[in-house]
Amino acid sequence: MEQNFKNHVRFSPLFHFFSIPVSLFSIGASIFAFTKTQDLTHGLIIIAFILITLALLISRLSSLTVQNRAIKTEETLRYFILTNKALPKELQSAQIIALRFASDEEFLSLIEKAVTENLSSKEIKMDIKNWRGDYNRV
Repeated sequence: MEQNFKNHVRFSPLFHFFSIPVSLFSIGASIFAFTKTQDLTHGLIIIAFILITLALLISRLSSLTVQNRAIKTEETLRYFILTNKALPKELQSAQIIALRFASDEEFLSLIEKAVTENLSSKEIKMDIKNWRGDYNRV
């Protein structure tokens, strides 16, 4: 399927639709059991499920952070190859990450527009005419 603005958001079914809902349900069930028994074991189970949920969230955020750094590096190199200059310092991380979807033909003009008009990442993505899909997003 060809990627575009309407379908570029990616979900990881195992993470978004299984792991997180199950862990949140488990926290709720543990809290319910604790309120009924007031048992230390149930209290420790609550803490364990909270820690498991935090570990899931931290692992997801860490992988996205690393990926965003890689995207910023790729787009900085792409800009340098096209212009033989450093990427404008006025660009924010979210703007650079959004620019990865732009074709080479519109990349430079979108950067200029993003800097002069301080476009949000959503506005940048909406302005892209020739979408360059990112099919390897974590």
